[in-house]
Amino acid sequence: MLTWPAPQIPRLPGQGGPVSVRDTSTGQLVVAAPGPTATLYVCGITPYDATHLGHAATYVAFDVLGRAWRDAGQQVRYASNVTDVDDPLLERATATGVEWQDLAAEQVALYAEDMTALGVVPPDAWTGVVESVPAVVDAVAALVAAGAAYTVDTPDALGDGPGDVYADLSADGAFGTVAGLDPATMLALSAERGGDPGRPGKRSPLDPLLWRRERAGEPAWDGGTLGRGRPGWHIECAVIARDSLGLPFDVEGGGSDLQFPHHEMSTSHARLLDAGHGARVHVHAGMVGLDGEKMSKSRGNLVLVSRLREDGVDPMAIRLAILAHRYSEDWDWTDAGLKEAVERLGGWRRALSGNGGPDATATIAALRAAVADDLDTPRALDVVDDWALAALRGDAEPVEGAPGLVARAVDALLGVRL
Repeated sequence: MLTWPAPQIPRLPGQGGPVSVRDTSTGQLVVAAPGPTATLYVCGITPYDATHLGHAATYVAFDVLGRAWRDAGQQVRYASNVTDVDDPLLERATATGVEWQDLAAEQVALYAEDMTALGVVPPDAWTGVVESVPAVVDAVAALVAAGAAYTVDTPDALGDGPGDVYADLSADGAFGTVAGLDPATMLALSAERGGDPGRPGKRSPLDPLLWRRERAGEPAWDGGTLGRGRPGWHIECAVIARDSLGLPFDVEGGGSDLQFPHHEMSTSHARLLDAGHGARVHVHAGMVGLDGEKMSKSRGNLVLVSRLREDGVDPMAIRLAILAHRYSEDWDWTDAGLKEAVERLGGWRRALSGNGGPDATATIAALRAAVADDLDTPRALDVVDDWALAALRGDAEPVEGAPGLVARAVDALLGVRL
């Protein structure tokens, strides 16, 4: 897939330090990428309700990670996917009377527009599930041949041949290490988040779908020995991440609702496909709510980036409202939070409008330290607030060029264009 335009990232004097993140699998603070190249895979959208604030918060968070890596002198390789065929998309297309391909294309284009407006650096590899079907077929066939997958009788499938294909989780001795959940919790979340633990014929209730045989009225592709059908959810990301980044890669990211089952399952698939390799670190963004409830289409409480933009809200204010919260914590979108972001943006722009201002050296060092410390963007905003307040008060002898240097640092590290 073609990505959106990449924003220009200003170059700053000096260099940031190693970037640490909280590995949600262990709870430990770890260096996100210890080598000269940093690799990141972030699970992308299912394009039927793009782009709500939950999406935006996740992708802005990992955008800050990429910016911090670049400032530390590392080469960044970033990959993401679009789940452009999946049950929720098909259901929404049927409910709205449009072709599923048209709905997907419309929402992908809207998402790209929103990401451009928010200053998010696009992935180096942006892959749709539809275009990855041949690679998924090969991967599933390899798992079947290795005895790590099996078929389940599927009476309602079209045509002759094998049934639906499931992964045999007993083949992966490390299964469960991503989320660290007990069996009862895993079963409950599987049922809630797209799994089918009650499906007859499975060896284990948690075994996830790898290949869904064609049903009447559903899109399907040639699966070779698997029969016509379409990919399961988790194997898609395992294959796209492997093919885009290689295995192992540094960080797998997404919303916290993806830790189980999606990241648990996709990491298991990756291990079985590549001799035990997957993501080194898992990082998850918190959920964004409205009035105390998680945003979701089913609740009808989505706040859309495109709607805010249509209402005249500066995208940089939206980004600042997101950055005011720790990426890993759940939080609520509020009108008051947006108002505060608008006021902050205006104050920063006033402070940066002169030729001189307080010396920027300590401010940039503190800004770098904040983003390198588990992407502590609220602390980073406080750092810039302090400089802006000092500049507006005229507390120090003005240094020529300091405002421009601060503006470049805010753009480079936080993605806020001033």
